[in-house]
Amino acid sequence: MKRSWLILFISIIAAQAFAQTITLPDAVNIALKNSLDIQLSKNNVQISTINNYIGIAGGLPLVTGSATDNESVTSVRQTRNTGEKINGNNASGNSAAANITGSILLYNGSYVVATKKRLEEIQHQGEDQLNSLVQNTMATVMNGYFNIVRQQGLLKTIDLSIDVAQKKLDIIKARQEVGLANNADLFQAQVDLSNLVQSRESQLLIIAQAQTELLRLLTLRPDSTIDVKDTIIVDNSLTLESVMNNLHANADVLAADEQIKINQLAITQIASQRYPSLRASAGYTYSRAQSQVNNLTLNQGFGPYVGIGLSIPIYNGSVYKRQQKIAEINTVNAGIQKDIVLRDYKADVVKSYQSYISNLQQLDAQRKNYELSKQ
Repeated sequence: MKRSWLILFISIIAAQAFAQTITLPDAVNIALKNSLDIQLSKNNVQISTINNYIGIAGGLPLVTGSATDNESVTSVRQTRNTGEKINGNNASGNSAAANITGSILLYNGSYVVATKKRLEEIQHQGEDQLNSLVQNTMATVMNGYFNIVRQQGLLKTIDLSIDVAQKKLDIIKARQEVGLANNADLFQAQVDLSNLVQSRESQLLIIAQAQTELLRLLTLRPDSTIDVKDTIIVDNSLTLESVMNNLHANADVLAADEQIKINQLAITQIASQRYPSLRASAGYTYSRAQSQVNNLTLNQGFGPYVGIGLSIPIYNGSVYKRQQKIAEINTVNAGIQKDIVLRDYKADVVKSYQSYISNLQQLDAQRKNYELSKQ
């Protein structure tokens, strides 16, 4: 039994010896590098960047080419109005055609312009969402990191309390030996010491779980061993007004602004489909037909062509009109969503600032208590 406890003790000491010490900048950099959520968001930004192209918006010419070649074997029975009869068995024939066409949209109610701007806003929104994710990741890692620092500070306090309780027990034992203390005092001191030892074991579990949570945030193996040695530096200069004045630069608020613009451009896109569409086209065509039994044994034609096509939407069951109304409602909803984001952030800022002021006051009180305890 003693040997197993010795092996366990040696393994704990060895794990602590090989533990990797992580500073706050290290933790933040590792999290930003390994975060799977950030990688997904970066990929989404890359997709929106690729989509932000004038060709996808329909503003570049379209060039298409086609070619066909058909071979046939035909039996023909023909009687002309002159009475002449033409009979042919297994007569071969060939028809071939090829053309290349280029077209460009000249006008479609600003559809291309609105689509291109909408793709730009989607890209900007993705970048803002990525910035928000990066900021939230940094904040979460910092909270997890300093939670370990705080819990380790509590562990030191418990260790000091254990030292005091042990000395108190030793004093009571010495007093009992000379008849100045009874068993009740001895038992109470032993119970106090035992409770503190149990509190220390519970605190070690809290620290271990806090370290595992930090490893999860860093996307590292949860069974890795890390060591956090740091202090919490308090900034006393924060004001509620300065934080409130910078809410407009918050990435989530910027993303909500982008959503409003995206929905407004969607209205323009849908409305433009109710206007005429003008497209110019030009190309070159070639055709060839050959037959052994027809009057024309060879018919061949080729040459360029140019044209303009006009498409006018007259009636489609009020689809575009209803889609435009839905897009207008979505724009209103986007504005409401932005107001919700601002409302929630303002409330969170006030609550956080209240906790900040309260913690500053408690910090001053704890410093005074610490000095009194030293004395």
